[in-house]
Amino acid sequence: MDILRLLDQLHDMTIERPRTLVGKLAWGLDKDEISMQIAKVRASLPTEVKQAAATVRESDRIVESAREDATLTLENAQKEAERILVEARAEAERILEHGKLQQQQMLSESEILKLSKAQSEEIRNSADRDAANMRRGSEKYALDVLNQLEGVVGKVMTTIERGKQEMERSEATTTSPRERARA
Repeated sequence: MDILRLLDQLHDMTIERPRTLVGKLAWGLDKDEISMQIAKVRASLPTEVKQAAATVRESDRIVESAREDATLTLENAQKEAERILVEARAEAERILEHGKLQQQQMLSESEILKLSKAQSEEIRNSADRDAANMRRGSEKYALDVLNQLEGVVGKVMTTIERGKQEMERSEATTTSPRERARA
């Protein structure tokens, strides 16, 4: 709420850091009187304005917290996806090495050689499929986490919109008949 911030700025300009001439402000006003008037304005503000200011501060805090959570969740999801991909590649390499060793052992006979080539190709294809499946799984996990985060941020945005609408409704109902006639 800008009105509370503006009152604080006015207080700072007139009371905390004024340009003074022996007990009076540079433009001839009494510091105590100005301070009293600012306190009266602050005290006469509707409770809804103060509550709205608190709501805005809380909404800002929630949004910032959600941003931090989103960033952390995304980083964790990316790390987890990378870890899964590294493991998949290592497993694929291990399977390929195992296939190569088996192939070398079977080179002695041509029939065994044909069988070995087929089995090596099958192992390679299986490793490629496994790696692709693991990659898709890690990407799905990251997408699920982002979708959940989108839901949380959506709820926060809905809460903010509701608060703004309530403030606008409150402002419309507190407008005097004269002010309505002027508009």
